[in-house]
Amino acid sequence: MASRCGERWSRKARTISRGGLAQFATETNPASPSPVTDGKHLWVLFGNGNLAALDMDGKVVWKVSLEERYGELSLYFGLSSSPFVDGERLYLQLLNTNGQLVVALDKTTGKQVWKHERATDARAECLHAYTSPFTYAAADQQLLVIHGADYVSAHRLADGAEQWRHGGLNPEDGYNPSLRLVATPTFTDGLLVVPSAKRGPVYGLNPMGAKGDITGTEKHAVWHLERGTPDVPSPVVHDGLVYLSGERGTLTCLDAKSGEKLYDERVHGAPHRGSPVVADGKIFLMSSDGTVSVVKTGKTYELLAQNSVDERMASSLAISGDTIYLRSHEALYAIGVVPAESKAGL
Repeated sequence: MASRCGERWSRKARTISRGGLAQFATETNPASPSPVTDGKHLWVLFGNGNLAALDMDGKVVWKVSLEERYGELSLYFGLSSSPFVDGERLYLQLLNTNGQLVVALDKTTGKQVWKHERATDARAECLHAYTSPFTYAAADQQLLVIHGADYVSAHRLADGAEQWRHGGLNPEDGYNPSLRLVATPTFTDGLLVVPSAKRGPVYGLNPMGAKGDITGTEKHAVWHLERGTPDVPSPVVHDGLVYLSGERGTLTCLDAKSGEKLYDERVHGAPHRGSPVVADGKIFLMSSDGTVSVVKTGKTYELLAQNSVDERMASSLAISGDTIYLRSHEALYAIGVVPAESKAGL
């Protein structure tokens, strides 16, 4: 028998009219951006651009409508990019038809620290980005990575100024006007793994010391997989191996240094939307029909287990200690070992 967790508090956000968000129904929802925390406060962002800071007791510290501040957000599937907190600032990317903005806010007040208008020659749906910003250490500074509108770029935390960018994600020869970017790059040990969309390319970049446009440069473009990018799930890197969870239920493993493909196997036939997670020597993959597949890490493919909650699922699972957390369209599940003192009440 399942037990219920004790709810500590809940707060209602501003009402969201689903009339203008019809496409949320199957692919995403107005709560797609993930909350972030520094252990003292929690920042939550919704698909209509409402952003709020709360303390750990649920008290609202500040809130702001990003649409009122920066203009109407025009994306087919609503704002899905998660905020990123670093130091005293909260970083956001608002890449959409009506603007290509990267902004930094004071995390304690919500006031703007800087706003950067990101240049792009992308067009049509390619202006819509559902990726999330993050930072990486470059020499003596941190840089903010922004992925969308046909480019991946890095920006100074002090003022948002662009340091470098790499294109090639949607080549002009055969340009795809619907190539919106959803999967977020990942960084590890001097390697930035950059996905694109819709079975397009994947790049392995070494961004150290990069300046300006580094597209195709031998020094920074370490390897290039011409086809086979994940469409929605973000890549993950572990022990020198890159794992790509394909939207058609495949898992591809690459050597992180060379980009050599080590295997490409079908795991489960349903579409995959959640990003893979690595823990305890295992890769956890989430499919839209609620099936969680467990694959052993390493250069050889080995499927260890498959289990299903039999509910639609588009989010990524989270792991804390010995507990796995799954969010389906219907419920939140905590899966783990039940403490002995709790079994008596089951």
